[in-house]
Amino acid sequence: MTPDEFRRHGRQAIDWIADYLERIEQFPVLSQVKPGEIRAKLPPKPPVEGEPFEAILRDLDDIVLPGITHWQSPNFFAFFPANNSGPSILGDLVCAGLGVQGMLWATSPACTEVETHVLDWMADLLGLPAQFKSDATGGGVIQDTASSATLCAIVAARERATSGRSNQSGVRSPLVAYASTQAHSSVEKGVRVAGLGSENLRFIDVDDRYAMRPDRLADAIAQDRAAGRIPAIVCATVGTTSSTAIDPVPEIGRICREQGIWLHVDAALAGTAAICPEFRHLHAGLELADSYCVNPHKWMFTNFDCDCFYVADRAPLIRALSVLPEYLRNRASESGAVIDYRDWHVPLGRRFRALKLWFVIRWFGVAGLQQKIRQHVAWAQEFAGWVAADPRFELAASVPLNLVCFRLREGDEANQRLLDRLNGSGQVYLSHTRLDGKFTLRFCVGQTNTTRGHVVRAWEQIRAG
Repeated sequence: MTPDEFRRHGRQAIDWIADYLERIEQFPVLSQVKPGEIRAKLPPKPPVEGEPFEAILRDLDDIVLPGITHWQSPNFFAFFPANNSGPSILGDLVCAGLGVQGMLWATSPACTEVETHVLDWMADLLGLPAQFKSDATGGGVIQDTASSATLCAIVAARERATSGRSNQSGVRSPLVAYASTQAHSSVEKGVRVAGLGSENLRFIDVDDRYAMRPDRLADAIAQDRAAGRIPAIVCATVGTTSSTAIDPVPEIGRICREQGIWLHVDAALAGTAAICPEFRHLHAGLELADSYCVNPHKWMFTNFDCDCFYVADRAPLIRALSVLPEYLRNRASESGAVIDYRDWHVPLGRRFRALKLWFVIRWFGVAGLQQKIRQHVAWAQEFAGWVAADPRFELAASVPLNLVCFRLREGDEANQRLLDRLNGSGQVYLSHTRLDGKFTLRFCVGQTNTTRGHVVRAWEQIRAG
């Protein structure tokens, strides 16, 4: 593809994306295809000769779009959002166009330095403690997801708990991790991948608000120490996946500080709310944490994937993940004056993901981001009020931010039927969870282009029976 062809077809692709976003509400939010239906439309063999770009675009409409669940639809209220925005899409396009591999500072200095600076911006935006900034002992790095951030926290905690001997025969006692029964499944996956094993993960009971009980955590730590085990890490959650429950980080942090245990705080969705000063209480106790993560790709209009992972002390993380073959040695790295982000996560290679986050912050500005977040929270709170006022429904959990957990009082079967009807209609998309063993509907307000009118119409459809 020549530069001139790229210009022409690039305009066609941008027009296609813009047209798609403009008409997104015409499509069923949840894809209605059956398993195997998309593959059946694809030719069995790849083309021998190249095809016209117009044919490729045509197949986007005919083959791909029917199999898309439209996460960017303003009627998408399922799971947590994975929203995007114009500036983020364009930032990703520039990233793809530059095509750099930013494993070392030397392999593209701008890739590293823009990321470091934008992560410091994010620390200020969220009101994070000073130790998480790059000019202190810690710093931030962009991971792909919160799952990878959790894994890196576990690996760094393992490094610190064993004084760097975690991969040697000198460490005999099992390391133990702790998380609430409501914590994300990535914690269990992380302890498996890091070699701790699922049998050494303790799930701590929660209170009536689905938040971790510090007293039960303290008891579990004491029991493990008495049995000769080594408590290594506690994973606290600010905004659990099922209900956005908020673990009591100050109390958990004090226990971890007293016991010398790594504290990781997962605020993948909820952390973004702290851009607004009135929600900074979500980060109470964060000064006691060793690591923290938030996902701009959830609620900050930055398309997937983009997780901001912070450590208060970068040394254990780098010790655990740094492997330096001869072919990566260079003068800049040996000077100690630069950051090589290859040492901050599992992959060696890395894209210039900071560009899309940089574009988003500059386009919206702090005030624009705050306005969107405040609107989403306000509309979710209003929706919760409608649920509470309808005698057929009940709220299943408190509503601290933009997720409403609710259900019909009739029982699980009635709620399953309601969910099936809503999602089968194509007009809205909700997801579910179980709280106290009961089938519960989740309604999350967070898409970039959702308005109050979309929330009102969704409630009308829910009430319709």
